[in-house]
Amino acid sequence: MRRPLRLPATPRLPSLRKRLIVQLIALSAGLAVVLYVAVRLGAERASEATLDGLLGAATSTIAEELRSVEGGAELDLSPGTFSMLAAMGEERIFHRIDINGLPVTGYDDLPRPPQEPTALEPVFYDADYRDAELRLVAVARSLMIENRAAPVLVIVGQTRDGQRAVAQALANRAALIGLMVFLIAIPFSLLVARAFLRPVGRLAEAVGRRGGHDLRPVRHPAPAELMPLVEQLNAFIARLRQTLSQTETFIAEAAHHIRTPLATLRSEAEMALRQAGDEPTRARLRGMIRATEESARSANQLLDHATVLFRAEQFTQERVDIGAMIAALADRFRPTADLKDMEIRLDLPSERLETTGDAVLIEAAVRNLIDNAVKYSPEESEVAITLTRDGTFARLTLRDHGRGLGGETLATLSRRFRRGPNVGGVIGSGLGLTIVLETAAAMGGRLELTEHEEGGTCATLWFPLSS
Repeated sequence: MRRPLRLPATPRLPSLRKRLIVQLIALSAGLAVVLYVAVRLGAERASEATLDGLLGAATSTIAEELRSVEGGAELDLSPGTFSMLAAMGEERIFHRIDINGLPVTGYDDLPRPPQEPTALEPVFYDADYRDAELRLVAVARSLMIENRAAPVLVIVGQTRDGQRAVAQALANRAALIGLMVFLIAIPFSLLVARAFLRPVGRLAEAVGRRGGHDLRPVRHPAPAELMPLVEQLNAFIARLRQTLSQTETFIAEAAHHIRTPLATLRSEAEMALRQAGDEPTRARLRGMIRATEESARSANQLLDHATVLFRAEQFTQERVDIGAMIAALADRFRPTADLKDMEIRLDLPSERLETTGDAVLIEAAVRNLIDNAVKYSPEESEVAITLTRDGTFARLTLRDHGRGLGGETLATLSRRFRRGPNVGGVIGSGLGLTIVLETAAAMGGRLELTEHEEGGTCATLWFPLSS
């Protein structure tokens, strides 16, 4: 039995599906982080702009509420002045009013702005005050006191806890949305990877369905990215087909160049045997003839085995009439059987039994079974060949009265160049059953050998019938 060919291990790269899924999930995670950062920064800027607007409005209102009175200035703060700042939450509010550069009300140590504001443009700035980070705005205006223009500076500040709480709330929502997007992206990535790689799987499935004997070009539709692979695969198939054709030609030429010289050598040796007068020369010539026969048989079976191996890879499909082929082969072996006073008895069905396969392989298998039966059977015996229908199979049975299996099994006898222990003195190469078993495997059939108690072997070969 032919041992399966072990190919060298192919280096395996990480799975494209896994790589694609990991990249999609990583991209989703990155987008979620970017979304969180962008929302956080945007929320901080928006809340700061809102706080600046409220602080600016409150400060401008205070500055407008200042009125000059006899001997000084008067400020009448309405309840709504600071209530608008309460919209940012429970914040602490600080204010300071300077007239002529001197504080007159509020917190005297409240930090002044880094630069003096103008009547048209307030100044916004940050400062730490009483263990709190404040956002402050300074507004300048001029007030007439005792008929003289006095510069007035109004500063209002507010803690930023509320602003940060608003920004953090928005950022937390963005983080929740990002997490949801990330979780949704996991099954979505699985679906996308499966859909993205589905054409590759379909192409592999289409090539796999063809089997190892179909050498037609691949015509399965494929995306543009896979077309270079398909083109290279078709080019490889074309080269393989050409190589197999050259192999078949070599086998045919080798058969011709080996068989013809051996046949010529045997004819010359037989003529020399008839003309030789002394017994030592005749003995040597008989040994030469026997060696030539053995060489010819071995060469024929080696070439048959090579043909089986080659054609099994290509497996030409054609309908074969099994009964007609068996009858023709039996007629071919009858002259050999007559030399041993043997009878080849055929029992063929009236119906036509056909199988679909390679006629050369089927002929090689049946020929080797008949050859073994005739070769190992004694003189004046019988070889019975029976063909019957067995369900969806055609069953070919060859029954002889020869030497049997010698205690060996089919698995042992079907090994290449392996012969039984009870066939000494009979010319053979040990390839006959190997050819039969490999043909049965290529055809989808099977071979069975049994040994009868009264002597002889029964070989049964099944071929699948054509539908």
